[in-house]
Amino acid sequence: MQPQRDLRGLWLLLLPWFLLLLEVARAGRLVVSCPAACLCASNILSCSKQQLPNVPHTLPSYTALLDLSHNNLSRLRAEWTPTRLPHLHSLLLSHNHLNFISSEAFSPVPNLRYLDLSSNQLRTLDESLFSGLQALEVLLLYNNHIMAVDRSAFEDVVQLQKLYLSQNHISRFPLELCGLPKLTLLDLSSNKLKSLPLSNLQKLPAWFKNGLYLHNNPLHCDCELYQLFSHWQYRQLSSVVDFQEDLYCMSSKQLYNVFNLNCSEYKERAWEAHLGDTLTIHCDTKQQGMTKVWVTPSNERVLDMVANSTVTMFENGSLQIKGVQVEDGGVYTCYAMGETFNETLSVELKVFNFTLHGHHDTLNTAYTTLVGCILSVVLVLIYLYLTPCRCWCRGVEKPSSHQGDSLSSSMLSTTPNHDPMAGGDKDDGFDRRVAFLEPAGPGQGQNGKLKPGNTLPVPEATGKGQRRMSDPESVSSVFSDTPIVV
Repeated sequence: MQPQRDLRGLWLLLLPWFLLLLEVARAGRLVVSCPAACLCASNILSCSKQQLPNVPHTLPSYTALLDLSHNNLSRLRAEWTPTRLPHLHSLLLSHNHLNFISSEAFSPVPNLRYLDLSSNQLRTLDESLFSGLQALEVLLLYNNHIMAVDRSAFEDVVQLQKLYLSQNHISRFPLELCGLPKLTLLDLSSNKLKSLPLSNLQKLPAWFKNGLYLHNNPLHCDCELYQLFSHWQYRQLSSVVDFQEDLYCMSSKQLYNVFNLNCSEYKERAWEAHLGDTLTIHCDTKQQGMTKVWVTPSNERVLDMVANSTVTMFENGSLQIKGVQVEDGGVYTCYAMGETFNETLSVELKVFNFTLHGHHDTLNTAYTTLVGCILSVVLVLIYLYLTPCRCWCRGVEKPSSHQGDSLSSSMLSTTPNHDPMAGGDKDDGFDRRVAFLEPAGPGQGQNGKLKPGNTLPVPEATGKGQRRMSDPESVSSVFSDTPIVV
């Protein structure tokens, strides 16, 4: 009986350990102790300043914060940890010698929210490098040697709020980062930026521009850059107010402060609208999620989505005015209230007393009148220069008798005929006579022109001088009813 009792006691002693091992096996977890080179406190592992060339392989799966800063790590491969770390939310890798990061390096840490890669030797941010970190909120990449940022490096990083890229060698403004929905801080200071997409930056909301740091870059000096930063200064945005003395630009290989450029002073422009337009005014605050209230120029508060109202406010705080009228003009005030501060914005609306469609009609009428005038001038020129050829376009002049004048010769001469053979004792001056064309006879056509095959009878000389037919070289008149002084 004694051996049976001993076996029963031994079984009772081993049963708890057996149940514990069974539970661990069910959970699929391995009990791993703290690595020798690290200091562990609950779920925090500090392996800093240990001159580690590689990441320790035995990392507990429950690790929430892993500090590997100030070591000798040079490459972060896909298999840098054989254990998946689903609870890891903070990873510190600053002050190492990292020059390569695998595109699959962050697959074992899908819930990472804070990543510090500052003060390393990274040169490029490759395609889809951080795409797997959909929970990432803060990323530090300052003080590296980054020259190029791939357009898809931050694709699907929809929770990213703060991105530090200062003190690198970036020469292209990464405009794709402006599309991240929750990004409120983008530090691009102390890089190699020479130009900015000014038109795109002007369209960004104030809460984004408030955290867009661009100081200490060799930007090209021009007045558009001055207007951009002057507007930010007018709005008291932190990115300009806090670093106003460090906003430089380059011209002729010399640095100038942007606000010392010889450009026209910035003035806030009013919103413009025409009669009948539908206009949407935004309350462009420096912080997201603020409670907004609009007050009209007549000091009336705008209620949210009131039915049958021409002025309404949407859930995002924007103000819409339907069927704009002249009396809608004036200053609209937006009162914004947030957790940390309040803000008041004023927007001036200028309404033109005509419809935009009517304005186009006026332009069309003026254009039609101009075209009509041009066509009239063209028709006159065609009439003058495309009529049958007159005497001045004839070739070598051949002598002809009065009976054989050309059919294209003039009917009346505007210059006096001086015949040296004519007799008479006429005083100084020339003989004045008024002649009228007779109605067209059988041998004349329209405007007193001769029909082919007919000749004009020559009148006999009478009075003090002999009068001949007009010289072929004289300027002719084609108007049959006009009296001519000869």
